[in-house]
Amino acid sequence: MKVDIRKQDNTKLESIDLNKTVFGVQVNDGLVHQVVTAYLSNARSGTKGHKNRSTASGGGIKPWRQKGTGRARAGTIRSPLWVGGGKTFTSDNQNFTKKINKKEYKTAIKSILTSLLKNKRLIVVDTLKIDEPKTKEMSKVLKLLEVDDVLIVVNEKQTNLDLASRNIPKVELITAEKINPVSLISHENVVIDTAGIKKIESIYG
Repeated sequence: MKVDIRKQDNTKLESIDLNKTVFGVQVNDGLVHQVVTAYLSNARSGTKGHKNRSTASGGGIKPWRQKGTGRARAGTIRSPLWVGGGKTFTSDNQNFTKKINKKEYKTAIKSILTSLLKNKRLIVVDTLKIDEPKTKEMSKVLKLLEVDDVLIVVNEKQTNLDLASRNIPKVELITAEKINPVSLISHENVVIDTAGIKKIESIYG
């Protein structure tokens, strides 16, 4: 799969061949949906349930004999009627974690990257660099590249790029090692530097 490499001013440098095992696979939409759903579920924090009379600690012995004391019958000190007892109508602990196989996860990432390339939503630049950590400088670069809703993937995070892109709406900056299915599909375009491309190919190839 060929792709044009551009400077950050959007002028073309050359064309290179991308690894077919990463950027030229058969797109599996069903698997992508499954992995994205699992990824979002795993980001949810679970809920913590309360303890009912059977799970509250203590209360293993009958507090007093059944008859002859003049008091009400009681079988446990952990009854919901007692102070320190269990709750009556409890909710269970909820865990939203879904297992994702590593092989399936990698296949889904490769499917998304292939789809981005086929739909001309993947832009490869030689290097991305700005001299000052200013939003104005980053906005100039994005304007030259003709993108606004964009995920920027670099091999190594640069402080200037990070600070300059932080306040721009619909712009996200991550390293090649941290790419994930949700970030890749959440933006209209993906801009990757050449070092980031090599890193992705080494991880997923």
